[in-house]
Amino acid sequence: MTSLLVTGAGGPAGRTLGAQLAARAAAGADLTWVGVDIAPVTNPHFPDTDHAPRADAWDYATGMRDLIDKHAPDLVIPTVQDELPQVAVLAQALDRAAPGARGPTERATGTPSTDGVIVTSAPGPAAIAADKLLTMLALDRAGVLIPRYALPTDFPGVHEALAWARGPIVVKPRVSRGGRGVRLIETPADLPGPAAWTGLDASWIIQSFAGGTEYCPQVHHMPSGETTVVVLEKTALKQGRVGNASAVVRLPDGAAPDVEELARRTVEALGLIGPVDMDVRRDTTGTPVVLEVNGRFGANCAHAPELLDAVLAAGRPPR
Repeated sequence: MTSLLVTGAGGPAGRTLGAQLAARAAAGADLTWVGVDIAPVTNPHFPDTDHAPRADAWDYATGMRDLIDKHAPDLVIPTVQDELPQVAVLAQALDRAAPGARGPTERATGTPSTDGVIVTSAPGPAAIAADKLLTMLALDRAGVLIPRYALPTDFPGVHEALAWARGPIVVKPRVSRGGRGVRLIETPADLPGPAAWTGLDASWIIQSFAGGTEYCPQVHHMPSGETTVVVLEKTALKQGRVGNASAVVRLPDGAAPDVEELARRTVEALGLIGPVDMDVRRDTTGTPVVLEVNGRFGANCAHAPELLDAVLAAGRPPR
């Protein structure tokens, strides 16, 4: 039997994983799992739930350590964007990082623990992917296609930012979950007043708006270099022209080869391991560009069951 602990059980990605696990168990898979969250979770897809500390709390590390000790899972799957940098460091501190995500510790010891593996990338890649500015800087340096980007503090006002972008801009928090706080600005009138711009500090990022088709590639990258890419096309967005997807369709393999290749290059450039969810959009020339990267399962991962297959296969305990 494979046992799992899923964080963020009440969030979109956590709920999706819970439903997938329940369906697999109903079909005969030998699985048991617990969902944890900062708020009480009532979800029939989680046979057991528990309370988890906030990702920004001082007791996060000890609280997660205690949860892992209490439930003794074979795999810990984090789904909360805010916790990824901390959980990656915790995985190394507890000697529970997955192969390929152990960094110098793996090379130094050679025999890290295989009990209670935390499905996460190494701390460096996890921290880069968790900050949208760092993601843009790293991908830019690697030659991966991205939109133009800057900080609000680079401009005295919205007029200058729009002139720099030569068109609409998207303003979003550098660290956030999903589409929270994302705003499309096409004209200065889209802001309630000058104070709205001055209130945007360096914790926000600006990107030139890519107005074409949007995708959310679902990726799994193995330490061996093997990469699985499933391209999902967003057919409706919760905020109209930006934001999280409210509907997606899975494209046939090879239907968008440029998006597949861009997703593959992105995870390799960032050094991410395991499941990855990202947003890609075509610009006015039809060229796909990477908007942001999440080093975890996404809310639409049920459309790409290959990702969970790969995680379960890698974490299946020996018989």
